[in-house]
Parts: sequence; C-alpha cells; structure tokens
Amino acid sequence: MDDPARHLHSVGGHKVLFVMATRQEYGPHLQARIAPLITGVGPVEAAVETARALAALEHRDAAPDLVVTLGSAGSRRLEHAEVYQVARVAYRDMDASALGFEKGRTPFLDEPAEIDLPHRIAGVPSASLSTGGAIISGAAYDAIAQDMVDMESFAVLRAARRHGRPLIGLRGISDGRSDIARFEDWTEYLHIVDEKLARAVDLLTAQLAAGGLDALAAGRQDAEVRR
Repeated sequence: MDDPARHLHSVGGHKVLFVMATRQEYGPHLQARIAPLITGVGPVEAAVETARALAALEHRDAAPDLVVTLGSAGSRRLEHAEVYQVARVAYRDMDASALGFEKGRTPFLDEPAEIDLPHRIAGVPSASLSTGGAIISGAAYDAIAQDMVDMESFAVLRAARRHGRPLIGLRGISDGRSDIARFEDWTEYLHIVDEKLARAVDLLTAQLAAGGLDALAAGRQDAEVRR
C-alpha cells in the first residue's frame, strides 16, 4: 500500500499534501516540484484515498498544514490552457430536492450547496467549480451554474474538512469549447496545463515562505473571474 508520507512536502516551512487524480495530468514540470498523492478518477476514489492518507498522517502526528488539489478541468466559459484556483465548489451529483432539500446540498450535513475556499494564492485568477462523476460536454454545461467542472475537488475538500485541514484547488482548463469525442480531446492541452500548474505551485511556495497561511487568506482579495 502506498505510504502517504512520501507525498508530504515541506513548502515554505509548512507541510503540504498535493493531491491529483491521474498521472496523465502529472507532467515533467510538476514532476520537478512535487510527488502528489494520485487518487484515481472520480469523487469516490478521491474521497477514499484522500481520507485514508490524512488519517494515516494524523496517526503519525504528521498531518499536513494544507491540502492542495490540482489537475485539469473543463469549461466553456474560461480560457483554455489557463490555470484558475477554486473560489467555490459544488457537488453537482447531489440532488435530494424531491425531499425538499436545496439541490446540491447533502441532507443532514451542515454544509452549504456551494462551499467557499478561503485560502487562495495571490496572482492566480479564481473561478467557481462543479464536481461530479460524469464527463461534461456540449449541452450538459447548460445545467451547470459554475465556471468549470471536474470530478474530484469537492470530494478532496470534504475529506480535508473532515480532518480540519484547509484546501486550495488549482485547475487548468483542458477542454469544453467543443464536444468531447475521444481521449485526445482531453489530453491535447495537458502539457501546457502542467507547465502553468507548476508556476502556480511556485507562487504558492513563495507566498507560504513569505507569510504562511495568513498570506494565502489574503490572496482572496483577487477578483473572481466572471463571464
């Protein structure tokens, strides 16, 4: 079984756990900087593996100060091959509205339908994110209010919050302008996303070194992208 301690990094004097879904998104620029926990695709795998890693690290008294989830996302609103950080994240698969609950809100859980991420990196544009267990393409975007879509961030956030750890989300836009018809429609821009995610990690490192987690809380002063 993979040892989560090997994915724990000292960044600016803080312990950081980087989390990614797939090795396809983990290119040479990120490989030169981090060794992330790879969870697998989708909300279930992301939640299971992140929670397992955090529990194991807590058991060793080595819990991270910060969790960072990063990878690709789809969007038909945002610039392709650009990186955005998550301002707010929603779980699009959750719909108990037939029982009178707000769509997107998990019944009997004291969490809003859209959760704000208060820690952000200054200089990286912010946008809202929708997480779910399906690839979004074409007309499927019509039903989604958020700016970008992925399959893991909400799950990683819930695991992090369950263990009392703050989270930053970084997503590079890989697809969404046209319908996805083949595997390459997702992978075409991943090499550019890798390079730009690495730059965001460098910013994170510098800001943690200069001001710690307080500096990341100040990063939310940057305006959220609206389109």
